Amino acid sequence: MSALPWVAIFLAAPATWVSAFRWLSLALLVCGYGAALANGQLGFEALMPLALLLAAACAVPQERKAWLRFGGHALFIVLAVALSMHWLPGFHNARVIGPERFTPDAVPFTMYLNLDKPLVGFWLLLVLPWVRPRHTAGASLKAGIGGMFATAAACLIVAWSIGLVAWAPKWPAASWLFLLNNLLLVSFAEEAFFRGYLQGGLGRLLGARPSGKVLALVIAAALFGLAHVSGGWQWVVVGSIAGIGYGLAYRHGGLQASVLAHFGLNAMHFFLFTYPMLQRAAT
Repeated sequence: MSALPWVAIFLAAPATWVSAFRWLSLALLVCGYGAALANGQLGFEALMPLALLLAAACAVPQERKAWLRFGGHALFIVLAVALSMHWLPGFHNARVIGPERFTPDAVPFTMYLNLDKPLVGFWLLLVLPWVRPRHTAGASLKAGIGGMFATAAACLIVAWSIGLVAWAPKWPAASWLFLLNNLLLVSFAEEAFFRGYLQGGLGRLLGARPSGKVLALVIAAALFGLAHVSGGWQWVVVGSIAGIGYGLAYRHGGLQASVLAHFGLNAMHFFLFTYPMLQRAAT
């Protein structure tokens, strides 16, 4: 029997982590990573970050001493960055698209089914339930759809105006794979970390004052923009604007709403505009 299911079981052991959503996350984690291990997509080295994630999970509960909680959160942040940047060995992420130009004027696009980055989102859902504040389904849907259209309009207009993208409607053959990957392995993981953990955590630290909530939203949005710095200053600007939109969706509709807004913007970008960007903007 592989070690990954046992890690997942340990993460989900406390009785306070038995909500249906967290059990669903646990089931997906066990099935997906168990299959990846059986298929050779995970190496023995991947057990080290999994063990460290387990150690961080044991350190962060509220009843622990302050220094231990601080250390657990610091360890998680380091692991989250390393997993998101694909710096850790043992994860053999499969390339499923590209390099491919979806339009003649676009930068070639390559997509991998990443096994490392989603661990950040799973850890947060299983270990820190407060990253997913409770909202009614109606409130989440309203905030998610509203955030999706408002954020997409703002970001895509800015991206078009500064020459990052052009109008380019299309339906590539691998569209379904892109959508699944973007929802489950990109939007979910990024929103769990930037909105659920950073914005939600900063909001808790800064208190219930409205100014504290606003500051938490702005800081998380700015960090989200900086996470796109490899694409140039233009993507930092667009990413920061997107972070504000996703942050508002999160504030009014929770994690589900921000994931919906994020996924919707990415889908509109993919199907209606140059993806990922114009070649001339990259040079």
